[in-house]
Amino acid sequence: MTVLAIRASSTHLPQRVKNLILPYVRPKTTVDDEPLNKPDQISWVLASHDPSRLAAFYSRVFGVEAAQGFSATHWVLDLAAGLSLEIYRPSRQRPFPDRGRHLAPCVRLTPSPDPLSDLTIQLPIWEAAGASIADPPRLEAFGAECWLLDPEDNAVLVVVPALSKR
Repeated sequence: MTVLAIRASSTHLPQRVKNLILPYVRPKTTVDDEPLNKPDQISWVLASHDPSRLAAFYSRVFGVEAAQGFSATHWVLDLAAGLSLEIYRPSRQRPFPDRGRHLAPCVRLTPSPDPLSDLTIQLPIWEAAGASIADPPRLEAFGAECWLLDPEDNAVLVVVPALSKR
């Protein structure tokens, strides 16, 4: 899929050019439809030494298919509500990104009346996929949580909310 990004307003392009381009960009594009405050998609990007291996891991963790992206070293996992995770190998022309300045994915499982047990039951599945336990499961006021490390030591938070009692 090719995406063409054009910022169109009456001050940027002649009307005849806009008439040719806009039907292929976005229907009924107006000056108020600036892409900076209304993104079509939000995704996380994760630098990886072995993108296909990490894509397979997250595919299993999130229960979705991984699809090859722009190259053999770029993978995309489409998650819920238009969110996606993109796993890529950075250019060899640049230094590999430093660890510690990244967002950790948070996997929120189905709320449960016994969140600690439900979380503990899931751990062998994650470990079989290549995760390791960084911080053992514990019960908190909101439910249960556990910090895992993916196969490349990136942090992943797993949460099972407590089923609210009404």
